[in-house]
Amino acid sequence: MTAKLDYRWRLREVMAQRGMFSTTDLRPLLADRGIELSASQTYRLVAEKPERLSLKTLMALLDILGCSMEELIEPVAEARRSRRTASGETAETPTGLGSLRPKRAQIFLEDQ
Repeated sequence: MTAKLDYRWRLREVMAQRGMFSTTDLRPLLADRGIELSASQTYRLVAEKPERLSLKTLMALLDILGCSMEELIEPVAEARRSRRTASGETAETPTGLGSLRPKRAQIFLEDQ
């Protein structure tokens, strides 16, 4: 099974390292580079992890902050849950419908 990849959006941290502590500082700098965002769009860009981001906006952010893509976007592997098997080994928790299957019944036979 392949690992699920995710990313950590570090725009707020990189801005703070450069002395930018307010989203209103970012708007005019983006506008100078042809990126027109509303105040709420700029806030969401800084405060939340974007699901979609235009390459022009990304390039403008890299130019404004003087940073590399690796500083702004940190790839991380999604944590997997593991469980112990009956033999004591660790096994990955199945994803999808497999994890919703009922537990196997145990049958106890009486001695005759």
